[in-house]
Formats: sequence, C-alpha cells, structure tokens
Amino acid sequence: MPGRNATANPLALPVLALLRQRPMHPYEMATEIRRRHWHGSVKLTNGTLYAVVGGLVRGGLVVPKEISREGRRPERTTYALTDAGRAELFGRLREMLSQPAKEYTRFAAGLTLVAILPRNETLALLEERARLLAADVDRAQADLDAHRVAGLPRLFALDAEHALVLRRAELAWVRGLVAGIADGSVTWPTGRSNATEPSNPPADDEPGPPWLTCQAAPGNEGGAT
Repeated sequence: MPGRNATANPLALPVLALLRQRPMHPYEMATEIRRRHWHGSVKLTNGTLYAVVGGLVRGGLVVPKEISREGRRPERTTYALTDAGRAELFGRLREMLSQPAKEYTRFAAGLTLVAILPRNETLALLEERARLLAADVDRAQADLDAHRVAGLPRLFALDAEHALVLRRAELAWVRGLVAGIADGSVTWPTGRSNATEPSNPPADDEPGPPWLTCQAAPGNEGGAT
C-alpha cells in the first residue's frame, strides 16, 4: 500500500490525525501531542517527529503548504494532509484496533536469554522489576482516578486504561515467576544456578554453554542450501 512504510512509526498516526483537523508545523504538532497526552503511547522527540514528517512527505501522505518566519526565528514549514494521507490514517487505525500483532519488547528479548544469568542474580533483577512495576501501577491508577474526578469522558483515557491493565498483568506474572524461582519450581541448567559471570568471557571460538549451543542437522554442517 502506498505510504505504508511512512506510517510504520506509531508517531505517524497522531501526526496524520492532527493534520486532519488543520495544517500545522512540527512545533505545533509536538505541542498538541503533549497537550492531549498522546505522548504516553508514542515516543515523541524533536528528531523523531521531524523524521516521521519527512517520511510522510516522501510517502505522499502530507505536503508542505507554506513556509513562514516570525522575527529572527528559523523558518517553519506548515504541512497539510493529502487524500492519500487521510485514507492511510483511517485504514491503519482500523487495522491496529482490529488485528492483534506480535509486539517485540525488550523484556521478552531478555527472557529469551535469561538462562545465561545466575539464578540468584535473576531473582534479584526480577524482584527489582516487580518493585518498579508496582510503582508504575500506582502512578497510572492515580492518573486515571484524577481523570475520572475531573469528569473527563472515559473514551479519552482508553489508552491509559489499557496500559494499566497490561502493567498489572505483567506485575502479577513477574511476582509469580519470582515465587517460582525462589521455591525451586523454576529450575536452572546444571552448573548455572549460583554461578557468577566470569570476568574474562570465553573466546569466540570456544564452545558456549550447552543450552545455548545450536547443533547443525546431520549432513547439513555447511548450512542451508
């Protein structure tokens, strides 16, 4: 689909949504994203925002409308939404809401390799994660409570509710994992339960731990053909 790569960054959709209302320059976009608290769901930095806008221009989803200058300030380019950008906004939004997608998180990547750490160190790290998650849950709940006290519609806090539900679920899971490691029901590879990481790791040509060593299939030592 034309412009699909331009909206790969989640920040692209808030930009398109703002330009659907009226043309804006990036400074206005950043201000509006923060004012509406959308930056809690997308990563917002000046560099990222300008890169996203540039990608949207190359994808034909937005176009420069005018260039202005106020006093000694640098020139500002105001951007407007194209028909293709409007179609991409609604198409991508409908897809995101209806189609579950695999999310690649740092935590999941860390869990993939957790067996190379000693058991006791892993236990301490997960206990610290649980502590920080509990603090996040408390803050998120307080924010939602303030939202409700202010009488704001629930519709505009759904992203915060979703984030809170995920945090609570992760906290419960991490606490259960901590308990399993502590009582021994989650076991470590032989010889690694209380080992410490050597200060001089093995050379690249030395064999690694057996649980991380990939064996080539018989007759395929040279790799796939």
